[in-house]
Amino acid sequence: MGIHNEPGSGREKADLETLVGKMLKQLLDQSDKDRAFVNVNSNEVVLMVNNLGGVSVLELGGITAEVVAQLEGSYGIRPVRILSGTYMTSLNGLGFSISLLNVVNTDIGGPSMIQLLDFPAEAVGWSAPIAKETWEAKNTATREDAGGAGQAARASDLKYDAAVATKNITAALNRVVAAEPEVTRYDTIVGDGDCGIGLKRGAEAILKHISENPLTGDAVVDLASAVPVVENTMDGTSGALYAIFLNALVGGLRSLSPGSADPKTWAAALKQASDAMSRYTPARPGDRTLVDALYPFVETLGETGDVKKAADAARKGAEGTKGMKASLGRTVYVGGGGFEQVPDPGAWGLSCFFAGLAGVEEDEWEKV
Repeated sequence: MGIHNEPGSGREKADLETLVGKMLKQLLDQSDKDRAFVNVNSNEVVLMVNNLGGVSVLELGGITAEVVAQLEGSYGIRPVRILSGTYMTSLNGLGFSISLLNVVNTDIGGPSMIQLLDFPAEAVGWSAPIAKETWEAKNTATREDAGGAGQAARASDLKYDAAVATKNITAALNRVVAAEPEVTRYDTIVGDGDCGIGLKRGAEAILKHISENPLTGDAVVDLASAVPVVENTMDGTSGALYAIFLNALVGGLRSLSPGSADPKTWAAALKQASDAMSRYTPARPGDRTLVDALYPFVETLGETGDVKKAADAARKGAEGTKGMKASLGRTVYVGGGGFEQVPDPGAWGLSCFFAGLAGVEEDEWEKV
Protein backbone atom coordinates (compact mmCIF):
# COMPACT_ATOMS: atom_id res chain seq x y z
CA MET A 1 0.00 0.00 0.00
CA GLY A 2 1.03 3.61 -0.41
CA ILE A 3 0.74 6.62 1.85
CA HIS A 4 -2.56 7.49 0.16
CA ASN A 5 -3.86 3.96 0.74
CA GLU A 6 -3.22 2.89 -2.85
CA PRO A 7 -3.39 -0.87 -3.45
CA GLY A 8 -0.09 -2.66 -2.98
CA SER A 9 1.74 -4.79 -5.52
CA GLY A 10 0.68 -7.97 -3.80
CA ARG A 11 -0.91 -9.60 -0.76
CA GLU A 12 1.01 -12.19 1.20
CA LYS A 13 1.96 -13.25 4.70
CA ALA A 14 5.69 -13.12 5.33
CA ASP A 15 7.97 -12.91 8.34
CA LEU A 16 9.95 -9.72 8.88
CA GLU A 17 13.22 -11.08 7.49
CA THR A 18 11.58 -12.19 4.23
CA LEU A 19 9.56 -9.00 3.87
CA VAL A 20 12.55 -6.70 4.40
CA GLY A 21 14.59 -8.80 1.99
CA LYS A 22 11.99 -8.34 -0.76
CA MET A 23 11.69 -4.61 -0.14
CA LEU A 24 15.44 -4.07 -0.28
CA LYS A 25 15.68 -6.14 -3.44
CA GLN A 26 13.16 -3.84 -5.11
CA LEU A 27 15.34 -0.88 -4.16
CA LEU A 28 18.78 -2.26 -4.85
CA ASP A 29 18.67 -5.15 -7.32
CA GLN A 30 20.36 -3.63 -10.38
CA SER A 31 19.07 -6.42 -12.62
CA ASP A 32 15.52 -5.10 -12.13
CA LYS A 33 15.56 -2.01 -14.36
CA ASP A 34 11.99 -1.03 -13.45
CA ARG A 35 12.65 -0.80 -9.73
CA ALA A 36 16.36 -0.36 -9.07
CA PHE A 37 16.26 3.38 -8.50
CA VAL A 38 19.41 3.71 -6.39
CA ASN A 39 22.79 2.67 -7.69
CA VAL A 40 24.74 2.54 -4.47
CA ASN A 41 28.49 2.40 -4.89
CA SER A 42 29.52 3.91 -1.57
CA ASN A 43 28.52 3.93 2.08
CA GLU A 44 27.32 7.53 1.92
CA VAL A 45 23.68 6.56 2.19
CA VAL A 46 20.93 7.78 4.50
CA LEU A 47 18.31 5.23 5.54
CA MET A 48 14.76 6.20 6.45
CA VAL A 49 12.39 3.65 7.96
CA ASN A 50 8.98 5.30 8.05
CA ASN A 51 6.06 4.21 10.20
CA LEU A 52 2.81 4.33 8.23
CA GLY A 53 0.97 5.06 11.46
CA GLY A 54 0.04 1.81 13.15
CA VAL A 55 3.39 0.28 14.07
CA SER A 56 4.43 0.47 17.72
CA VAL A 57 7.72 2.05 18.75
CA LEU A 58 9.00 -1.35 19.88
CA GLU A 59 8.12 -2.99 16.57
CA LEU A 60 9.63 -0.15 14.56
CA GLY A 61 12.90 -0.57 16.43
CA GLY A 62 12.94 -4.26 15.51
CA ILE A 63 12.14 -3.46 11.88
CA THR A 64 14.90 -0.87 11.69
CA ALA A 65 17.42 -3.29 13.19
CA GLU A 66 16.48 -5.90 10.57
CA VAL A 67 16.81 -3.40 7.72
CA VAL A 68 20.23 -2.25 8.94
CA ALA A 69 21.43 -5.85 9.33
CA GLN A 70 20.32 -6.85 5.82
CA LEU A 71 21.75 -3.73 4.21
CA GLU A 72 25.18 -4.58 5.59
CA GLY A 73 24.94 -8.35 5.25
CA SER A 74 23.48 -8.53 1.75
CA TYR A 75 24.63 -5.31 0.11
CA GLY A 76 27.62 -4.10 2.11
CA ILE A 77 25.84 -0.83 2.92
CA ARG A 78 26.31 0.85 6.30
CA PRO A 79 24.15 4.00 6.33
CA VAL A 80 25.86 7.14 7.60
CA ARG A 81 22.57 8.25 9.15
CA ILE A 82 19.42 6.37 10.14
CA LEU A 83 16.03 8.06 10.37
CA SER A 84 13.47 5.84 12.08
CA GLY A 85 10.10 7.21 13.10
CA THR A 86 6.66 8.37 12.05
CA TYR A 87 7.24 10.88 9.25
CA MET A 88 4.53 10.26 6.62
CA THR A 89 1.56 8.14 7.60
CA SER A 90 -1.52 6.65 6.07
CA LEU A 91 -3.52 7.53 9.18
CA ASN A 92 -3.05 4.40 11.31
CA GLY A 93 -1.82 2.14 8.53
CA LEU A 94 -0.17 -0.99 9.88
CA GLY A 95 2.98 -0.93 7.80
CA PHE A 96 6.29 0.73 7.09
CA SER A 97 8.33 2.04 4.20
CA ILE A 98 12.06 1.96 3.47
CA SER A 99 13.81 4.85 1.72
CA LEU A 100 17.48 5.24 0.77
CA LEU A 101 19.09 8.57 -0.03
CA ASN A 102 22.48 8.67 -1.74
CA VAL A 103 24.34 11.68 -0.33
CA VAL A 104 27.64 11.40 -2.22
CA ASN A 105 29.07 14.81 -3.18
CA THR A 106 26.13 16.83 -1.87
CA ASP A 107 28.32 19.49 -0.28
CA ILE A 108 29.26 21.34 -3.47
CA GLY A 109 28.83 25.06 -2.85
CA GLY A 110 27.29 24.77 0.60
CA PRO A 111 26.43 22.53 3.54
CA SER A 112 26.24 18.82 2.77
CA MET A 113 23.01 16.88 2.98
CA ILE A 114 24.31 15.20 6.14
CA GLN A 115 24.95 18.58 7.75
CA LEU A 116 21.47 19.74 6.80
CA LEU A 117 19.88 16.60 8.24
CA ASP A 118 21.87 17.05 11.44
CA PHE A 119 20.81 20.66 11.95
CA PRO A 120 18.41 21.24 14.89
CA ALA A 121 14.74 21.09 13.92
CA GLU A 122 11.64 22.25 15.78
CA ALA A 123 9.12 20.17 13.83
CA VAL A 124 7.16 18.19 16.43
CA GLY A 125 7.12 14.93 14.49
CA TRP A 126 10.74 14.96 13.38
CA SER A 127 12.92 12.20 14.82
CA ALA A 128 16.56 13.20 14.74
CA PRO A 129 18.89 11.05 12.61
CA ILE A 130 21.12 8.51 14.31
CA ALA A 131 24.77 8.22 13.34
CA LYS A 132 25.96 4.76 12.35
CA GLU A 133 28.52 4.82 15.17
CA THR A 134 25.69 5.10 17.68
CA TRP A 135 23.57 2.43 16.05
CA GLU A 136 26.48 0.00 15.83
CA ALA A 137 27.75 0.71 19.36
CA LYS A 138 28.47 -2.42 21.33
CA ASN A 139 25.74 -3.46 23.71
CA THR A 140 26.96 -2.28 27.10
CA ALA A 141 24.77 -4.89 28.79
CA THR A 142 27.12 -7.63 27.56
CA ARG A 143 29.68 -8.41 30.23
CA GLU A 144 32.87 -10.16 29.20
CA ASP A 145 35.24 -9.20 32.00
CA ALA A 146 37.27 -11.77 33.86
CA GLY A 147 34.89 -11.67 36.80
CA GLY A 148 31.85 -12.38 34.67
CA ALA A 149 29.18 -14.99 35.16
CA GLY A 150 31.07 -17.53 33.08
CA GLN A 151 33.81 -17.78 35.71
CA ALA A 152 33.58 -20.62 38.20
CA ALA A 153 33.48 -19.61 41.86
CA ARG A 154 36.39 -20.50 44.12
CA ALA A 155 35.90 -23.63 46.18
CA SER A 156 34.71 -22.88 49.71
CA ASP A 157 35.04 -26.22 51.50
CA LEU A 158 31.49 -25.74 52.73
CA LYS A 159 30.32 -29.26 52.02
CA TYR A 160 26.96 -30.99 51.73
CA ASP A 161 25.55 -34.21 50.26
CA ALA A 162 25.19 -33.47 46.54
CA ALA A 163 22.89 -36.43 45.87
CA VAL A 164 20.43 -35.49 48.62
CA ALA A 165 20.57 -31.82 47.63
CA THR A 166 19.89 -32.65 43.98
CA LYS A 167 16.84 -34.67 44.98
CA ASN A 168 15.48 -31.94 47.28
CA ILE A 169 16.16 -29.03 44.94
CA THR A 170 14.64 -30.91 42.00
CA ALA A 171 11.51 -31.56 44.06
CA ALA A 172 11.33 -27.90 45.07
CA LEU A 173 11.73 -26.62 41.51
CA ASN A 174 9.21 -29.12 40.17
CA ARG A 175 6.75 -27.90 42.79
CA VAL A 176 7.21 -24.34 41.49
CA VAL A 177 6.61 -25.51 37.92
CA ALA A 178 3.47 -27.38 38.96
CA ALA A 179 2.19 -24.33 40.86
CA GLU A 180 2.39 -22.06 37.79
CA PRO A 181 -1.35 -22.18 36.88
CA GLU A 182 -2.30 -21.43 40.48
CA VAL A 183 0.19 -18.57 40.83
CA THR A 184 -0.84 -17.19 37.45
CA ARG A 185 -4.50 -17.23 38.48
CA TYR A 186 -3.69 -15.30 41.63
CA ASP A 187 -1.56 -12.80 39.72
CA THR A 188 -4.28 -12.33 37.11
CA ILE A 189 -6.58 -11.18 39.90
CA VAL A 190 -4.16 -8.88 41.75
CA GLY A 191 -1.34 -8.21 39.26
CA ASP A 192 -0.40 -8.39 35.61
CA GLY A 193 -0.55 -12.17 35.29
CA ASP A 194 3.12 -12.90 34.67
CA CYS A 195 4.37 -14.01 38.09
CA GLY A 196 3.66 -17.70 37.57
CA ILE A 197 5.32 -17.78 34.16
CA GLY A 198 8.36 -15.95 35.51
CA LEU A 199 8.80 -18.38 38.39
CA LYS A 200 8.24 -21.37 36.10
CA ARG A 201 10.78 -20.07 33.58
CA GLY A 202 13.39 -19.64 36.30
CA ALA A 203 12.67 -23.05 37.84
CA GLU A 204 12.88 -24.85 34.50
CA ALA A 205 16.13 -23.07 33.65
CA ILE A 206 17.74 -24.14 36.93
CA LEU A 207 16.48 -27.72 36.47
CA LYS A 208 18.16 -27.75 33.07
CA HIS A 209 21.30 -26.23 34.56
CA ILE A 210 21.73 -28.82 37.30
CA SER A 211 20.99 -31.65 34.88
CA GLU A 212 23.80 -30.42 32.63
CA ASN A 213 26.07 -29.34 35.50
CA PRO A 214 25.66 -31.81 38.39
CA LEU A 215 26.07 -30.42 41.88
CA THR A 216 29.60 -30.72 43.22
CA GLY A 217 28.85 -30.82 46.93
CA ASP A 218 30.41 -27.39 47.50
CA ALA A 219 27.60 -25.03 48.55
CA VAL A 220 29.26 -21.84 47.30
CA VAL A 221 30.37 -23.26 43.95
CA ASP A 222 26.98 -24.81 43.22
CA LEU A 223 24.90 -21.81 44.24
CA ALA A 224 27.18 -19.35 42.44
CA SER A 225 26.82 -21.33 39.21
CA ALA A 226 23.03 -21.02 39.40
CA VAL A 227 22.92 -17.25 40.03
CA PRO A 228 23.53 -16.25 36.37
CA VAL A 229 20.72 -18.58 35.33
CA VAL A 230 18.31 -16.68 37.56
CA GLU A 231 19.65 -13.33 36.37
CA ASN A 232 19.15 -14.26 32.72
CA THR A 233 15.76 -15.98 32.89
CA MET A 234 13.65 -14.30 35.57
CA ASP A 235 12.08 -10.96 34.71
CA GLY A 236 10.50 -8.12 36.62
CA THR A 237 11.12 -6.81 40.10
CA SER A 238 10.94 -10.26 41.69
CA GLY A 239 13.63 -11.52 39.30
CA ALA A 240 15.91 -8.68 40.35
CA LEU A 241 15.22 -9.35 44.04
CA TYR A 242 15.96 -13.06 43.66
CA ALA A 243 19.23 -12.20 41.91
CA ILE A 244 20.24 -9.80 44.69
CA PHE A 245 19.26 -12.30 47.35
CA LEU A 246 21.13 -15.23 45.79
CA ASN A 247 24.27 -13.19 45.18
CA ALA A 248 24.20 -12.14 48.83
CA LEU A 249 23.56 -15.74 49.85
CA VAL A 250 26.71 -16.83 48.02
CA GLY A 251 28.66 -14.22 49.98
CA GLY A 252 27.05 -15.30 53.22
CA LEU A 253 27.92 -18.95 52.67
CA ARG A 254 31.51 -18.11 51.80
CA SER A 255 31.89 -16.15 55.02
CA LEU A 256 30.84 -19.25 56.98
CA SER A 257 33.17 -21.73 55.31
CA PRO A 258 34.83 -24.14 55.81
CA GLY A 259 32.53 -26.61 57.49
CA SER A 260 29.33 -28.49 56.89
CA ALA A 261 26.39 -26.83 55.16
CA ASP A 262 23.83 -27.93 57.75
CA PRO A 263 20.48 -26.16 58.33
CA LYS A 264 21.99 -23.83 60.94
CA THR A 265 24.71 -22.73 58.51
CA TRP A 266 22.13 -22.16 55.78
CA ALA A 267 19.99 -20.21 58.25
CA ALA A 268 22.88 -17.90 59.12
CA ALA A 269 23.70 -17.32 55.45
CA LEU A 270 20.03 -16.78 54.62
CA LYS A 271 19.81 -14.18 57.37
CA GLN A 272 22.78 -12.33 55.89
CA ALA A 273 21.18 -12.47 52.44
CA SER A 274 17.86 -11.19 53.79
CA ASP A 275 19.59 -8.29 55.49
CA ALA A 276 21.45 -7.49 52.27
CA MET A 277 18.25 -7.58 50.20
CA SER A 278 16.53 -5.26 52.66
CA ARG A 279 19.00 -2.56 51.66
CA TYR A 280 17.66 -2.66 48.09
CA THR A 281 13.93 -2.93 48.71
CA PRO A 282 11.62 -1.33 51.27
CA ALA A 283 9.53 -4.52 51.34
CA ARG A 284 9.01 -5.88 54.84
CA PRO A 285 6.63 -8.46 56.31
CA GLY A 286 3.13 -7.06 56.08
CA ASP A 287 3.64 -5.34 52.72
CA ARG A 288 2.13 -8.28 50.79
CA THR A 289 5.22 -9.36 48.85
CA LEU A 290 7.41 -12.46 48.60
CA VAL A 291 9.10 -11.21 51.78
CA ASP A 292 6.03 -12.39 53.72
CA ALA A 293 7.05 -15.97 52.92
CA LEU A 294 10.83 -15.50 52.90
CA TYR A 295 11.32 -13.90 56.31
CA PRO A 296 9.29 -16.48 58.30
CA PHE A 297 11.22 -19.29 56.61
CA VAL A 298 14.59 -17.73 57.45
CA GLU A 299 13.60 -16.88 61.01
CA THR A 300 12.12 -20.29 61.79
CA LEU A 301 15.02 -22.17 60.23
CA GLY A 302 17.39 -20.16 62.40
CA GLU A 303 15.39 -20.89 65.55
CA THR A 304 14.70 -24.59 64.96
CA GLY A 305 17.08 -25.87 62.29
CA ASP A 306 14.05 -27.76 60.94
CA VAL A 307 13.39 -27.21 57.22
CA LYS A 308 9.87 -28.60 57.43
CA LYS A 309 8.89 -26.23 60.25
CA ALA A 310 10.45 -23.35 58.33
CA ALA A 311 8.48 -24.30 55.21
CA ASP A 312 5.30 -24.39 57.28
CA ALA A 313 6.07 -20.89 58.58
CA ALA A 314 6.57 -19.70 55.00
CA ARG A 315 3.27 -21.26 54.02
CA LYS A 316 1.48 -19.50 56.88
CA GLY A 317 3.18 -16.24 55.95
CA ALA A 318 1.98 -16.58 52.36
CA GLU A 319 -1.54 -17.48 53.49
CA GLY A 320 -1.51 -14.43 55.74
CA THR A 321 -1.23 -12.13 52.73
CA LYS A 322 -4.78 -13.06 51.73
CA GLY A 323 -6.84 -10.02 52.68
CA MET A 324 -3.70 -7.97 53.34
CA LYS A 325 -3.71 -4.62 51.57
CA ALA A 326 -0.57 -4.18 49.49
CA SER A 327 1.92 -1.43 50.22
CA LEU A 328 4.25 -2.35 47.35
CA GLY A 329 4.09 -4.16 44.04
CA ARG A 330 1.64 -4.29 41.17
CA THR A 331 -1.34 -4.95 43.44
CA VAL A 332 -1.14 -1.36 44.68
CA TYR A 333 -2.08 -0.10 41.21
CA VAL A 334 -4.62 -2.77 40.27
CA GLY A 335 -7.13 -1.74 42.89
CA GLY A 336 -10.41 -3.51 43.55
CA GLY A 337 -11.05 -6.19 46.12
CA GLY A 338 -8.93 -8.93 44.58
CA PHE A 339 -6.44 -8.82 47.44
CA GLU A 340 -9.17 -10.17 49.72
CA GLN A 341 -9.68 -13.25 47.53
CA VAL A 342 -6.16 -14.61 47.02
CA PRO A 343 -2.71 -14.55 48.64
CA ASP A 344 0.21 -12.64 47.17
CA PRO A 345 1.34 -14.61 44.08
CA GLY A 346 5.06 -14.12 44.72
CA ALA A 347 4.81 -15.18 48.35
CA TRP A 348 2.71 -18.19 47.40
CA GLY A 349 5.12 -19.29 44.69
CA LEU A 350 8.06 -19.05 47.09
CA SER A 351 6.19 -21.02 49.75
CA CYS A 352 5.65 -23.77 47.15
CA PHE A 353 9.41 -23.90 46.59
CA PHE A 354 10.06 -24.23 50.31
CA ALA A 355 7.40 -26.95 50.60
CA GLY A 356 9.07 -28.98 47.87
CA LEU A 357 12.46 -28.42 49.48
CA ALA A 358 11.15 -29.75 52.80
CA GLY A 359 9.54 -32.77 51.14
CA VAL A 360 6.00 -31.74 52.03
CA GLU A 361 3.53 -33.55 49.78
CA GLU A 362 0.98 -31.49 47.89
CA ASP A 363 -1.97 -33.16 49.60
CA GLU A 364 -0.58 -32.20 53.02
CA TRP A 365 -1.48 -28.58 52.34
CA GLU A 366 -4.82 -27.69 50.88
CA LYS A 367 -4.88 -24.94 48.31
CA VAL A 368 -5.94 -21.54 49.55
